[in-house]
Amino acid sequence: MQISLKQLVYFIAVAESGSISRALTSLNVTQSVVTEAIKKLEDTLGTELFTRHARGMVLTHAGHQFLRHAHEVLATLRNAEQAIRERPDTMTGKLNLGVTSLVTAYYLPYLLDRFERVFPGVEVAIVEDRRGYIEHLLIGGELDVAVMNVSSVDKQAIQTRTLLRAPWRVWLAANHPLAQKEAIRLEELHAERFLALKNDELEEVTQQIYRLSRFPKIAVRTDSIEAMRSLVAVGIGVAVLPNLMYRPWSLEGDRLESRPLVEELPRLEIGVAWRKGSALSETARQFLIIVAEHAKVQDAGTLDGASSGLRP
Repeated sequence: MQISLKQLVYFIAVAESGSISRALTSLNVTQSVVTEAIKKLEDTLGTELFTRHARGMVLTHAGHQFLRHAHEVLATLRNAEQAIRERPDTMTGKLNLGVTSLVTAYYLPYLLDRFERVFPGVEVAIVEDRRGYIEHLLIGGELDVAVMNVSSVDKQAIQTRTLLRAPWRVWLAANHPLAQKEAIRLEELHAERFLALKNDELEEVTQQIYRLSRFPKIAVRTDSIEAMRSLVAVGIGVAVLPNLMYRPWSLEGDRLESRPLVEELPRLEIGVAWRKGSALSETARQFLIIVAEHAKVQDAGTLDGASSGLRP
């Protein structure tokens, strides 16, 4: 005969109250039901759990041992029930997420895919805009969290956690003479036609690159990274961009190369941000956990973003 959950509940109630009659105050059953349950439990175990006397029931040595195990069984059941209730696929709610165009194209898809697979019941509302406006929405409480370049956000009002730091590299056509070099100095780009990507998150370092290259001629300014790849691949010019954005092929199937810089430039620092001092919603807290786990499995354990592969 198997031990039932009700038998354990009745046994614990009697053991802790010292008598069946007192145990009934917490049990919605009759005395005969409890008496029969305790007897069947003792028969199953093959030992007496209580010494019975006129004033009540006292646990035997075996009863004391069994009480400890009974509590452990019920605690395990409660934990299992709680785990089921709190499992990710049962979580509901809304996550207001801010992103910049840079993140949308190169980092958000993998984070969002992971989060929505783990928490399918959470609605994610995404706002994409310039970094300054995303900061404004964060500080104003209109966004729960944001993913963007966090290197120069307002650290007085915004808390950040870095996910990766991507180095800057020179992009070249596959047949460009500089592609024969292992590393390139920025001053070597002075005579080249320069291609500039218009992006507010890159502007500060881009201006530094332009100065260190001794102000090369800018052939094209574009806000399209795909156009940038195509222009580089066919030899229209060279570009200096974060390695996060590099892909070896243009949409037309032309190959382009990238080479590291000799100079050390501030790396693009992609991270998650939220308003400092604010109480995070449960959905936002879980999002931070997901992005932290995602960062751990990046190719570079030191967050240097050396590889272009960013998939989980």
